[in-house]
Amino acid sequence: MMEFEFKRNELLAQKVIKGLESRNMSGYYAANKEEALAKALELIGEGSSVGMGGCMSAHEIGLVDALKEGDYRFIDRDAIPDPRESMLATYDADVFLASANAITEDGIMVNIDGNSNRVSAIAQGPRKVVFIVGMNKVCDDLDGAMKRARNVAAPINAQRFGLSTPCAKTGSCFDCKSADTICCQFLITRFSRHEGRIHVILVNDTLGF
Repeated sequence: MMEFEFKRNELLAQKVIKGLESRNMSGYYAANKEEALAKALELIGEGSSVGMGGCMSAHEIGLVDALKEGDYRFIDRDAIPDPRESMLATYDADVFLASANAITEDGIMVNIDGNSNRVSAIAQGPRKVVFIVGMNKVCDDLDGAMKRARNVAAPINAQRFGLSTPCAKTGSCFDCKSADTICCQFLITRFSRHEGRIHVILVNDTLGF
């Protein structure tokens, strides 16, 4: 990453953090994946129970491996045969790990979900939510964030899961009602009533979708 791009991201992150703070959420800037990992582990705290959805960003900074290897009670949904059991355990976790499909410059986050386990846990349940968000997901405004979620994140995830949706075949949203659609629930997080619950780590890297 070139020096001027690094500086631009750092300045933009500070703007996003101010927006998050105005919405009763905490924001942090990490210059790289290593800093993001260290901050995430600090926020989680040893001994905590930790659940997550399909957060690729957490994998990409090495957080999932660190939780499995360290002194944490990681709820590994891949190791629990019953999906409902996994979801219920996650709702009662100390910490839920997530990312955002998009985040605005003034701190509003957008997430789309198919089974709704991820967006429901973000909205309510776990005592703390830690977001890992690459600077590639920052958008000008809510309209831009919605477009990114629907036309970038959703098609890529549909392709990743091998789904037969129009967006998986064309790369853009058709506002479909396909049986395979993953655009079942839209969550816009614009404010947190619970101080200290939502924490967002902005990473100066390209992470997730």
